[in-house]
Amino acid sequence: MDFTRRETLALGAGAAALTVLPFRVHAAADEAIAAFTGGADVADGGVTLTAPEIAENGNTVPISVDAEGAVSILVLASGNPTPGVATFNFGELAGSQMASTRIRLAGTQDVVAVAKMADGSFAKASSTVKVTIGGCGG
Repeated sequence: MDFTRRETLALGAGAAALTVLPFRVHAAADEAIAAFTGGADVADGGVTLTAPEIAENGNTVPISVDAEGAVSILVLASGNPTPGVATFNFGELAGSQMASTRIRLAGTQDVVAVAKMADGSFAKASSTVKVTIGGCGG
């Protein structure tokens, strides 16, 4: 098969775009974390994120987050086209600062939970979920 110069340039440009795309997706997750925290430092620990190690179907992946003393918890799927999954807010009368839900994952990726604590600090936890069948068109 012979390629013309134009076809070779188009294939090269497409390959270059595909190598940059994952960086843009992770940048969107980092931007969402920065917007949630206001640019403050985020400590590891203090949040318990429970997610399966392997999900057979990315359409319904069960997760739960727990952060004692949290005011709100942001959940992100860093590899999804839109990384923001959910934000859980807890009032003064909340019995516990725990939430569970099912999320969609486009493929194998990190699920991240960032909690804003009552004292204004931030804590983070992450878990890698391997998806065999993608849920966001994958």
